[in-house]
Amino acid sequence: MIKLKVECREANHICDKKQYKEASLREKIVLTFHLLYCRACRKYTARNTKLTKLVKNPRVETLNTSAKHKLQQAFKAELRKQQ
Repeated sequence: MIKLKVECREANHICDKKQYKEASLREKIVLTFHLLYCRACRKYTARNTKLTKLVKNPRVETLNTSAKHKLQQAFKAELRKQQ
């Protein structure tokens, strides 16, 4: 018999595993049942899903090493002015 009731902490862990396609069928069923009655975990799942989609978005651009270094130097210079 499948234990359908889990605590939010475990449900969040299952949610994380599901995002990376590591959750078992049993875990997916338990999570679905938990989300039926837990508003907080539904919000966590929605935010987690959105974050995963944003990270996988090919339009996300990062700074190259040179630009990061320049930004860091400018930040340090501005910090010294404020002290």
